Amino acid sequence: MQIGQHVLPHGLCLGPMAGFTDHAMRAGCHERGAEYTVTEMVSAKAVCYGDKKTPLLARVYPEDGVCAVQLFGSEEYYLAEAARRLTDGCAGGVMPAAFDINMGCPVPKVAGNGEGSALMKDPTLVERLVAAVAKATPLPVTVKIRSGWDAAHINAPEVARAAEAGGASAVFVHARTRTAMYSGRADYRVIAAVKAAVSVPVVGNGDVVDGESALRLLRETGCDGVMVGRAAVGNPFIFEEILAALEKRPYTRPCGEAYYQAALAQLHMRAAEKGEAAAVRESRKQMAMFVHSFPAAAACRARIHEAATVAEMADILSVLR
Repeated sequence: MQIGQHVLPHGLCLGPMAGFTDHAMRAGCHERGAEYTVTEMVSAKAVCYGDKKTPLLARVYPEDGVCAVQLFGSEEYYLAEAARRLTDGCAGGVMPAAFDINMGCPVPKVAGNGEGSALMKDPTLVERLVAAVAKATPLPVTVKIRSGWDAAHINAPEVARAAEAGGASAVFVHARTRTAMYSGRADYRVIAAVKAAVSVPVVGNGDVVDGESALRLLRETGCDGVMVGRAAVGNPFIFEEILAALEKRPYTRPCGEAYYQAALAQLHMRAAEKGEAAAVRESRKQMAMFVHSFPAAAACRARIHEAATVAEMADILSVLR
């Protein structure tokens, strides 16, 4: 599949997750096979108002591979102006691969404000927002949507067509409704319907936890790529596993030492960018997932949430070795 000038041979994508997909996680996943990564969601208004914390969220690095910036908002002006500023601000730096408009976030403070998944209630607004951003930047514009607002309003194909009409270069579909949040099973029939509704690339998201489930998503939907979200937290090796499955190669899960080194690399990269205290604080959930499937995980998680320094965290993680 292809987004703009970027060819993604296997369509392996790391999904955007607030509080997780910072530079450290994106770099770790790209190193292990993610062909496309996306930043944490960035407030369009925060970009326009000059919020001091926002530039770090929106920054793209060479180690991220092909990386898009995800914007959220509900007003044409702010989304377009944010895309324009971030495009101009990258002169001499690393240009994002695309701007993705968040139309899938289900959390109340976003959807309740008319943003995120709430945008799916108004396909005509979706078209206008995509068109406004596409006019403001030469970079591709994509959207990440859900199945719909609730089970009575499954309108992902209609929303995808509206996005395409506005100029979207690709559509990412999480096959759950907003009201379902992250519960239940993803309905792959919705992804298949979106694929049939538009001519741009469609990437499926939901319940991909290993190579076998990635193959199932592709087989049942006919979509162009796979986006992995929660299953990549603490397990960047999932992309190696999916790639092996796609290429019909045997796969052996890495040893604990490999997990230890991957976790430590994320921790040190985060500390170099954000300072030790912030890095340790922001790493706790990720580090807890690194030890999730290893012996004594419960005891380790308790200690991880009490760690205050990189050295303390590294010592706790040594249980992986």
